Amino acid sequence: MKVLVVGSGGREHALVWKIAQSPLVTKVFCAPGNPGTAGLAENVDIAVDDLQGLLDFAKKEGVELTVVGPELPLSLGLVDLFEENGLKAFGARKNAAIIEASKAFSKDLMQKYDVPTAAYGVFTEVPAAIEFIDRTGIPIVIKADGLAAGKGVIIAQTRDEAVAAVTDMLSGNAFGAAGSRVVIEEFLKGEEASFLAFTDGERIIPLASAQDHKAVYDGDKGPNTGGMGAYSPAPVVTPPIHEKAMAEVMRRTVDGMKAEGRRYQGVLYAGLMIDGDSVKTLEFNARFGDPECQPLLMRMKSDIVPILLAVASGSLEGVEIEWHDKAAVCVVLAAEGYPADYRKGDVIEGLAEAGRVEDLVVFHAGTKASGDAIVTNGGRVLGVTALGATVKEAIDRAYSGVKLITWPGMHHRKDIGAKAMNR
Repeated sequence: MKVLVVGSGGREHALVWKIAQSPLVTKVFCAPGNPGTAGLAENVDIAVDDLQGLLDFAKKEGVELTVVGPELPLSLGLVDLFEENGLKAFGARKNAAIIEASKAFSKDLMQKYDVPTAAYGVFTEVPAAIEFIDRTGIPIVIKADGLAAGKGVIIAQTRDEAVAAVTDMLSGNAFGAAGSRVVIEEFLKGEEASFLAFTDGERIIPLASAQDHKAVYDGDKGPNTGGMGAYSPAPVVTPPIHEKAMAEVMRRTVDGMKAEGRRYQGVLYAGLMIDGDSVKTLEFNARFGDPECQPLLMRMKSDIVPILLAVASGSLEGVEIEWHDKAAVCVVLAAEGYPADYRKGDVIEGLAEAGRVEDLVVFHAGTKASGDAIVTNGGRVLGVTALGATVKEAIDRAYSGVKLITWPGMHHRKDIGAKAMNR
């Protein structure tokens, strides 16, 4: 069968890498793809928001399964369009993708269906927002309501910072239309984990546990990014925590979405805050996390294609997922200045050498070809991902790959996986 993967980041490179291994697959396309996917699939120059262009291409090529990576085409209704035209697509429909596209919707849903989460308020006016900040106290979390590429969250440590953040967002300066409404939440203490599951709208099959690192600098310092690295498994997700997350977060959310007439089919990502035996939900994403997708797919032993087909067909009955016992760690290499303004066009050296390290894959995220060279073309440029018998071994192998790669101003965290080691 022919498969089309929509997207151009590290997550999509990982999906292409995993899908291409399936004996069911004869050809993989990636739209628009990147230099990493080009070695495994045929890149197609169609933008992720060109819904009609993607549909026309899939029809012309006889694509039997389309896998949607990023949130934008999901929120625009790409899956709906494909289904209306008799084509199979993996991903949430538009009315379900709102769980990520609107943080206010997501919080209201959690409150209605008793999904544990932080106390919150939703605001469109600055004075009311400031009043809530003063009532709740500092530190406090301020989120743009709409899609902001994983960066629309500010954890304000002072009142001045909080006031500046809401003023900036609601005036349209920060995150544009995505920030025209803000969600303000109490700050939760604890350790974050990423909890992902496949669901057909009724059955829920969890993926292995994972942990992302959002802050740009070591020790979780600095502004939030789309993610500076991830590892799996995450020891903070103990068996009792796993059970709680399934029952109180995933089950209630999937059932709640169905009750709202928004049946959720796809992969559902819950960002969790874990403090002792308490589990609270920070956010939902309607897609694979990036960079969590990279270590998770490296650990997945099962062929992913039958799972994606089962979800797209609306029945996960009888589906099970096998995982490698090994741990996996992904270290993101970012451009100088990220997550603010960053440089583009720097030549990346050492990709071939890193690619020869056993049990290590360099996933491309923000790169492009320039003549014979590969150059930086995004904030998060590469995701160096490695397997190991233990988390320590996976960390060491990933960083051995990182040492082989260089470009001017390259930045990465040096403590990815340290929380797992501390446990």
